[in-house]
Amino acid sequence: MTRLLPLLALAATLAPAQIPGNAPFPAYKIMANIYYVGADDITSYLITTPQGHILINAGYAETVPIIDAGIRKLGFKPTDVKILLNGQAHFDHVAGMNALQKLTGGKVYSSERDAPVLESGGVKDPRWGREQTYPAVKVDHILKDGEKITLGGVTVVTELTPGHSLGCTTFTMTVSEGGKTYEVVFVGGTSINPGVHFGKNPTWPGIADDFAEGFRVLKSLKCDVFLGAHGNYYGMLAKHKKLGGAENPFVDPAGYQAFVEKSEKTFRDQLAAESR
Repeated sequence: MTRLLPLLALAATLAPAQIPGNAPFPAYKIMANIYYVGADDITSYLITTPQGHILINAGYAETVPIIDAGIRKLGFKPTDVKILLNGQAHFDHVAGMNALQKLTGGKVYSSERDAPVLESGGVKDPRWGREQTYPAVKVDHILKDGEKITLGGVTVVTELTPGHSLGCTTFTMTVSEGGKTYEVVFVGGTSINPGVHFGKNPTWPGIADDFAEGFRVLKSLKCDVFLGAHGNYYGMLAKHKKLGGAENPFVDPAGYQAFVEKSEKTFRDQLAAESR
């Protein structure tokens, strides 16, 4: 979540398509069995399998109709979604999870530290709980670090990358296309929200250590296809325009490395400033 506070306040008064980053966007195939069904910046990914599908990120409550329409446009059924994953428990990525539970009948999987936030409807979010809440979500399964989520012969791996949220989670998977194998990374989140602090009054105890651990994990991952919680993490709009060429634009290992390095520098700079 990278929106500034004035935009957050404005969002509450706007129609769905006017919420920053939540304008409808054409659903499309990214690679292999990975499809994009989110908005123009608030992302949602459909991973298809012969025995049902996995959906990553729910967006705002207002994003759910976009996700629903995208799944149907691609020729799939929302009721075939069996597992609902979230990269972070912030309102702009999970406020729609309750509605998606009802729409799909899928089971919600969440990390141990983000699950209580989801089940509180965001009230237990240490940064946004007093400002942004949402319909409470029933978490069906607690994800452990390194856990393999397998459905229909497809495996998605859980990588805990805390910091952006208490239990921020990055997901990885391996796909094959055109005779080549690619490592895919869905980054849960790396940015420092406005009002988050590491110094004398940390947003939560141990937040600086959480961020450091999150970056350690992200730097350890092999990434060919770079995806994430916001399209602006990986230049989604520009890459989408290049689809159909000789090379898949979403194959961007250098972009992933640069993104992680820049994000970590921002964290280290703020940590140093608050430590003076």
